[in-house]
Amino acid sequence: MTLRLSRRQFVASAALVLATPALGRMAHAAPLTLTAERRTIEVRGKPASVLGLRGPGGESGLVLPPGEAFRLRLENRIGEPTIIHWHGQTPPPDQDGVTDTGYARPIADGGFADYDFAPRTGTHWMHSHHGLQEMRLLAAPLIVRTKEDLARDAQEVTVLLHDFSFKAPEDLVAGLAGGMTNHGGMDMGGMDHSAMGHMMPGMDLNDVEFDAYLANDRTLDDPQVVTVETGGRLYLRLINGAAATAFWVDFGGLTGTVMAVDGNPVKPVEVAKVPLAQGQRIDILLQLGTDGAAVPVLAQREGDRARTGIVLAPTGASVPRIADKAAEAAPPVDLSLESLLVAEGVDARPADVTRRIRLTGSMMPYVWTIDDRSWADRLPVQVKAGQRVAVEMVNESMMAHPMHLHGHHFDVVALNGKPVAGARRDTVLVPVGGRVTIAFDADNAGRWLFHCHNLLHMATGMMTEVTYA
Repeated sequence: MTLRLSRRQFVASAALVLATPALGRMAHAAPLTLTAERRTIEVRGKPASVLGLRGPGGESGLVLPPGEAFRLRLENRIGEPTIIHWHGQTPPPDQDGVTDTGYARPIADGGFADYDFAPRTGTHWMHSHHGLQEMRLLAAPLIVRTKEDLARDAQEVTVLLHDFSFKAPEDLVAGLAGGMTNHGGMDMGGMDHSAMGHMMPGMDLNDVEFDAYLANDRTLDDPQVVTVETGGRLYLRLINGAAATAFWVDFGGLTGTVMAVDGNPVKPVEVAKVPLAQGQRIDILLQLGTDGAAVPVLAQREGDRARTGIVLAPTGASVPRIADKAAEAAPPVDLSLESLLVAEGVDARPADVTRRIRLTGSMMPYVWTIDDRSWADRLPVQVKAGQRVAVEMVNESMMAHPMHLHGHHFDVVALNGKPVAGARRDTVLVPVGGRVTIAFDADNAGRWLFHCHNLLHMATGMMTEVTYA
């Protein structure tokens, strides 16, 4: 990875670049230390107390070289219990970083937990799975490189997106639960015709007006400026770590190539912008122009004009000031890209069994469910070890749901009833009124959470589990 510094000495790869460990350091090396801690960032000129995950070199997050085991000690220094989920990894269930399934307990303040498993390569991330700590930015990138990554002639840049509020997360959820919802969460006067045309009557996009949207902890008032080479190539690792916001990401008028989603290679697809739902990741290969001009990478909230991003700037380039609101509102995030994606190198067998779940719930009362059941009243998806399991998800609610399965990656095999040889993922969007069918191999026995990755939806009930022995 090429290291670059921004104006405030942030590193180029999304506040996470580790000095890459030597390739000779393999499975029996001493464990890494990751620290959950309190930190202060500046948001719109105001200090904000948030949480974070600091790697062994002081950076946010982790980068592992090819072949290295995930041998890690997680130390809790945030002043309250926590636990961290390794989103995109497929460890044994007792190392998944959740407490809901009964394999682990929260890590007490001042305590630690040890992890040791073979990591899954690609662009992943890690975040709290305890209460609403994820909304307090207790998250960071988790990158596991391949030999192909090291051989690629491209500068790596990782971008972690967040939504942020100065209000306590508990107050935001309490307001929603009390019926004080912001239907649409947008300036309707600023909504363009194309965005309105994609909305169904009664459809809701954003429940909360956040105070800011962040890219690598910064707003467009003072964005991260990444020094790049004129005419160079970049490998962008985009991560949507927002609690409740889906984005459209564009590349300043350039065309990029989708190389992977959720850490899994796909057949290359040329794109000018990409949809990114909560919890999803996408890798983009970007060829910069030879004109030496700065290029913004902007993430715009669906159904809204609000946006955030970073700036790619060759040495000596003029860095323009970029407004934090676009000229027009973005349409709802959809399956337009999903329908074009094809997994690379995947030869999946037909499903042995099919399960069907309904995504249910409503704005008033603010309760989101699966098959009209909350977590406390859940009906587990029970399967058998060794089965190839298809799950058809039918969204009967008026909000979209990015559905995430722990402990597995799945293949997208049908969109709205149409069979596809789609991407391999761990998180997929199910739009309002939509149907998405996934298939996975039951090869990691245990109890595994299956939930909406809109944290507000999960917190109010939209979570079940997949179980098998």
